[in-house]
Amino acid sequence: MLSVGDFSKPFGRREFLRIGGLGLGGLSLADLLRTDGQAAGGNPLTTGRSVVFLFMHGGPSQIETFDPKMEAPSGIRSATGELATKLPGITFGGTMPQLAARADKFSIVRSFQTGDSRHDIKPIVGKDSFDANIGSIYSRIAGTNRTDNGMPTNVALFPKAVDDSTMTRISNFGKFESVGNFGSVYAPFIPGSDGDAQKNLKLNLPLDRLDDRRSLLTNLDDVKWALENAGQAGGIGKVREQAFSTILGGVADAFDLSKEDPATVARYDTAPLMRPSDISRHWKNYERYVDNGKALGKLMLMARRLCEAGTGFVTVTTNFVWDMHSDVNNAGVEEGMRYMGSPFDHAVSAFLDDVEARGLSDKILLVCCGEMGRTPRINARGGRDHWGNLSPLLLSGGGVNSGQVIGQSTRDAGEPLTTPMRNQNLIATIMHTLFDVAELRIAQGVPPEVARVAGEWQPIPGLL
Repeated sequence: MLSVGDFSKPFGRREFLRIGGLGLGGLSLADLLRTDGQAAGGNPLTTGRSVVFLFMHGGPSQIETFDPKMEAPSGIRSATGELATKLPGITFGGTMPQLAARADKFSIVRSFQTGDSRHDIKPIVGKDSFDANIGSIYSRIAGTNRTDNGMPTNVALFPKAVDDSTMTRISNFGKFESVGNFGSVYAPFIPGSDGDAQKNLKLNLPLDRLDDRRSLLTNLDDVKWALENAGQAGGIGKVREQAFSTILGGVADAFDLSKEDPATVARYDTAPLMRPSDISRHWKNYERYVDNGKALGKLMLMARRLCEAGTGFVTVTTNFVWDMHSDVNNAGVEEGMRYMGSPFDHAVSAFLDDVEARGLSDKILLVCCGEMGRTPRINARGGRDHWGNLSPLLLSGGGVNSGQVIGQSTRDAGEPLTTPMRNQNLIATIMHTLFDVAELRIAQGVPPEVARVAGEWQPIPGLL
């Protein structure tokens, strides 16, 4: 329950700022008031662009996604067939019809290696990102919150952010909130009951979830009523009043999908594609397949809303469901791609159409990859096992060149045939999207490892 002090007493600046102590990575109303005219875009080190990193946890198959190898023998070639794309001579796996029709809107890298076949989250949190979420590197440079509207600059979205009936996220393969040596203040903001209650939006009170809008609005109404009846609203001043309303309303609104056009919500929604009755119950990961269908589209919609409101880096992932061994836990590759490929195809296509319609394609870079790929040969049970030598990678928007395939793989899609692209190349591409790297190299106070990345690591050729 909200406690804002005794309103029978004078309501001064100190009490107001105590009420305004928001759990948003350290930003308070005092910060807003001190910098009321400064927007996040005023940071000379940042470009004003955002990144949505859709992490395909579990390791997606490079063959059944974007490199089907239908000329290869049975047991190697795509188990889901292939589809012609909008690009002449380029085909995708059979569960990607919407992306095939939009292949001119993104680039595929067919020579990408994550480095090994271990389950972890290394492309986004690993040794190449200094054991920190890439978003934490961003917030270390850009600040933890936008100074014009209070939006957190680094957010991680899991299924509970949009549907509290989903399972708790898996964290034993790596923590997306890792910050390395950058400091805990730069950890991603995590909405929903998977997040740290102390980091959820609050007014010195524990709101269980950021999406508990009814409680938030009730508390806001209480504060406004008290201010008006205490005769203090006029004394607060226009800037304080604006900051108060912006933080309480604007930040919460960005996370509130009920504020979105219902037609847009329906366009993103992946739940109808993967009803529980459509999924075989004998897999131990049955509930996680269900959760992916329920949540993925809405997570991508929330990511767009956050970027539109000013968040610089958004991690999106579901619950470790791209693992396709065909064992006691996981479906085989043909069945698994129905559970995973179809919602992915739908959600990413909706995102591409939406950001284009809103004029945001140049402003938001979408990155899609997992921690590894799958074996070139299908195992005896109909699954593909872990494979670290080649992984699928999709990038779209954010100023990168689109409508191309970068690199080639060997005939069995087991190795890069051309120069391998690695995590360092991907991270450098992201850095060049988010930052003015020339300024970053010489700026005072930038961590030396970040400056080194900006100066030495090379982005994926052909993208920028």
